[in-house]
Amino acid sequence: MANAQAGGQWYPPEWPGRIRALASGDLTPVTPKRAATVMLLKDTGAGAGPAVHMLRRRTSMAFAGGAYAYPGGGVDPRDDDRHVRWAGPSLDWWAGRLGVDRAGAQAIVCAAVRETYEEAGVLLAGPAPDAVVGDTTGADWEADRAALVARELSFAEFLDRRGLVLRSDLLGAWTRWITPEFETRRYDTWFFVAALPEGQRTRNASTEADRTVWITPREAADGYDRGELLMMPPTIATLRQLIAYGTAAEALDAAPARDLTPVLASARLVDGEIVLSWPGHDEFTKHIPTGGAPA
Repeated sequence: MANAQAGGQWYPPEWPGRIRALASGDLTPVTPKRAATVMLLKDTGAGAGPAVHMLRRRTSMAFAGGAYAYPGGGVDPRDDDRHVRWAGPSLDWWAGRLGVDRAGAQAIVCAAVRETYEEAGVLLAGPAPDAVVGDTTGADWEADRAALVARELSFAEFLDRRGLVLRSDLLGAWTRWITPEFETRRYDTWFFVAALPEGQRTRNASTEADRTVWITPREAADGYDRGELLMMPPTIATLRQLIAYGTAAEALDAAPARDLTPVLASARLVDGEIVLSWPGHDEFTKHIPTGGAPA
């Protein structure tokens, strides 16, 4: 079970041992896998700012079980296997924005759009560069979604089959976090914001989640602070950042100016205890006695 001393912060009990092993050279960090996640926003019209779509990971999940997160997942090797039907900023622009090459940019953006469709049933694509699909429910859509999940169909093939164009202009790159070096499952994750397209609706299409909610960032952060909602550091950090925006459009407009310097936790030995910290995010700092639990 995760330690939740600091509100609802997800903190696996095995972390202190792994941190010590990393410090002693007994643990070799694994290379993080590229991933993308999307903060889907919709305006509430109640003056409370936009709501964000979140899912709760099943408690049986090996990684962050029981924690609230956004739709997302790892890059599929086929996300960059050929050029996809594309609208919005060019691959060169996205490569510069994300700090990767053209192939990497296509893979990360495709992963963001694909995973949002796989896990939330929301598709950021349309029949033309200035259009977006409406209703994505029905047996034929579900068959394609299931084929994507099973990796029987690549995202490029899916778009071609349906005559759709990926709408990269509907995404805004927000932040980037890398899983700490002492974790056995590591991800280099780009977080995006997007507004729920008109006519579409979210649903719990993920086998990894046991519930989904639309909740304002402030409500979610308050739930975390009360210890009622379990979250990983990047999730609560992004929620706190979103509180400032009154509409989904405002958040999207702010995205291009966001700093995408990766946030990577560091662990160091200070006065006989391990200090675990995330640069720029002091609220997550943990002080771990060499033989005890975190404080």
